[in-house]
Amino acid sequence: MKRFFRIFIWIIVAAAFIGTFVFLYKNSQPKEVTYQTVSPETGTIERSTVLTGKIEPRDEIDIKPQISGIISEILVEAGQNVKEGDVIARIKVIPEASQLSSAQTRVDAAKIALDDAGNKYERAKTLYERKLISREEYETAATTYNRAVSDLEGAEDALDIVRNGVSRFNASESNTMVRATVDGLILDVPVKVGSSVIQANTLNDGTTIATIADMSNLIFKGNVDETEVGQLSVGMPMTISVGAIPDTEPHAVIEYISPKGNESSGANTFELKAALEVDPDVTLRAGYSANATVVLSSAKDVLTIPESVVEFSGDSTFVYCQVDSATQKYERTAITTGLGDGVNIEVKSGIDKNSRLRGAENK
Repeated sequence: MKRFFRIFIWIIVAAAFIGTFVFLYKNSQPKEVTYQTVSPETGTIERSTVLTGKIEPRDEIDIKPQISGIISEILVEAGQNVKEGDVIARIKVIPEASQLSSAQTRVDAAKIALDDAGNKYERAKTLYERKLISREEYETAATTYNRAVSDLEGAEDALDIVRNGVSRFNASESNTMVRATVDGLILDVPVKVGSSVIQANTLNDGTTIATIADMSNLIFKGNVDETEVGQLSVGMPMTISVGAIPDTEPHAVIEYISPKGNESSGANTFELKAALEVDPDVTLRAGYSANATVVLSSAKDVLTIPESVVEFSGDSTFVYCQVDSATQKYERTAITTGLGDGVNIEVKSGIDKNSRLRGAENK
């Protein structure tokens, strides 16, 4: 029995040894490698760049008051269309004490002058009717009286302007009425009723009552890297993609490239503006983020192959052309390449449309 087990163990050891030898032998034999075959095609190669930016109105107009005071009424809201001359808001004037006192003093003085001129005029009129003074003296008194009346009216109007900001003679054009200076869409109304506002002067830009823009005249505003700005020029077309409206891709034409770069995060970029061609049925909003695709160069109807089958060696490029389909034998062949887009590349010489090239290895 022991002899049987001893023989059985030796058989197992021998079988394991032989199996290991066979396994190692098979793995040491070279495997047959096969490759996919790629054929050149005729197509178009385009090299493009993508610029990031946003949609903006060509002109945004800030409406500012012509007089300081407090907002008493706002007549518009964001998103509303207005015409030039439309009243946007009304301002209640808070007069300065010194100006108010000065205007009141002027009114009081004008009243005194009018009373004096009136008395002199009545005396001159009576004496003239009795033929005791000349006509010239009478007319002088009348002129003085009329001037005094006019001075009082002017003083009272000046007091109204200081007190209320409104002239009695031109109330419709009062500075207390803030009006739109252009036709357009109200983009923003940053003030509220009760807000204090300041008129623009040499020391202050003034308070913005509303921002108006013509939304039918939009531009794409973005930045281009210094490595690519030299390949762009005014008049080049671009395609705009707006993330908020993925189904819309309006076209644009470059109309401005800044001559001066701005350094940002260690890189120099140049501002670029392009005029948008917007379909009237598409609603674009100011501030939409957008990308602009610009074709830098293109080659149409040329022989193309995937860049993955090209071997780059220094300044030379090679492909492996099939010389025997049965044995899948390939020959290293030099080619001259042209424009590439990162996926396909143009072939100028070295192969033709009938060539069969070695592609990826079959797994």
